[in-house]
Amino acid sequence: MARKELGLDSMGIQKTMRFGDYMADAGGQFTLNAISGLVGAITYFYTDKVGVAALTAANVLLVAKIIDAFTDLIMGKIMDNGKSPKGKCRPWFLRMAIPTFIAIVALFTVPKGMSNAGQFAYLLGTNVFASAVVYTAISIPYISLLVMRTKSLEERNKMGIFRAAFGYIIGMIIAIALVPITNALGPNGVADQAAYIKFAVVVALIAMGLMFLIYRKSEEKAVAEEKQDDGLPFFQALGMLFKNKYWVQLLILGLFTAVTYALTSASGTYYAKWILGNDNLVALLGGVGLIPTFLGFALVGPMTKKWGIRKTLLICFVLGIAGSVVRVFFPSSLIVLLTAGMLPTFALIPMMCLQSPMNSLAVDYNDYLFDNKIIGMSASASSFGGKIASGIGGSLIGWILAAANYDPSVTEVTTSVRYGIYTFSIYLPLAMLVVMFLLVYRFDIESKYADIMKEVHARKAARSEE
Repeated sequence: MARKELGLDSMGIQKTMRFGDYMADAGGQFTLNAISGLVGAITYFYTDKVGVAALTAANVLLVAKIIDAFTDLIMGKIMDNGKSPKGKCRPWFLRMAIPTFIAIVALFTVPKGMSNAGQFAYLLGTNVFASAVVYTAISIPYISLLVMRTKSLEERNKMGIFRAAFGYIIGMIIAIALVPITNALGPNGVADQAAYIKFAVVVALIAMGLMFLIYRKSEEKAVAEEKQDDGLPFFQALGMLFKNKYWVQLLILGLFTAVTYALTSASGTYYAKWILGNDNLVALLGGVGLIPTFLGFALVGPMTKKWGIRKTLLICFVLGIAGSVVRVFFPSSLIVLLTAGMLPTFALIPMMCLQSPMNSLAVDYNDYLFDNKIIGMSASASSFGGKIASGIGGSLIGWILAAANYDPSVTEVTTSVRYGIYTFSIYLPLAMLVVMFLLVYRFDIESKYADIMKEVHARKAARSEE
């Protein structure tokens, strides 16, 4: 029995994806967030389960993060120069399947009895391999795949939602369940290194299987009949990207988004302990925070279908700004935090879902301007900026606390520390949301997209007739 033909989207563009395709594609985000989530949670494992000095662990993660950012640029150039008959993106999922398993497990198989230098070398090597090699070699093609997989903006938006949901699931599993699961696997209910390795093996097997699945299901249908982009010299491609106003807007938007994510994810413990007076409230805040998160995932699809990407984000940012303004006037109120404080959380979820589809719009505009999508470099340069920004966001908390002379041993913090916590918990995220609103307000390509694509297709059709 023949499969039912898919129809056209609201812009008259042929659809190419079914439910199973979305599910398989989203598995890539599960793998990426599994790697980044385990790397983000590994400091506790290093210090408390392996006996690594805290300073050593911090230095390893910092150096690996810097290397990771620069390998994005290298990977983008490699991908753009790819000549595989399977496409530019798809081959990397197969190539990275087994390395994914090795990278995840190797993070936790730290040999015992090593010298300090040997231990540092092993930790740095495994973190660089996991983040700067395997993660990067998957993420750049994966970001680019939206453009290669389908021409339909509706399908790209749906891919973004599925991806964000799958990534969030594994992120929450690692954030909430890693410690209790490893404790259950350890002797006498206490996690040891072997327990962490068991957990890593299970996650690694799932991630590897998903890499094989996405390779099987990720045919680059949108460009199957088109001439592939020629790789451009690195600095020429970068210069062209900065002539694309939408890519520049998205680059800046990604920087502010990454800083905001980093601030909001790391500030909760300080706020609960020193402003609300009880660090155990972190669990309550996390539980209540799931409400706007799930609402965001549930509503972003219907909202984008009705209003489009730009209007959806503008509405959400307005809600986030309003909630943050209320918190400015009632910064010590738990009730306000649990009510108005949910709005900024809700505001960031659609951005998480729609950032990749927005990048695909900027890539298509490259095609309109330069007759070259510059897919790999577009993704890698944006990712480079995002990783640097996330590092800055995480460091901002430490810098602000240091400037306020923070002392964790006291029973009550000074006024300067209190306002420092307000700064990275409320004031800076509020300022970021305002800037993000202004950037999205100017991101008007969506209303022009149909006409842009008609002209691009007309050019290519004219060339094919010559």
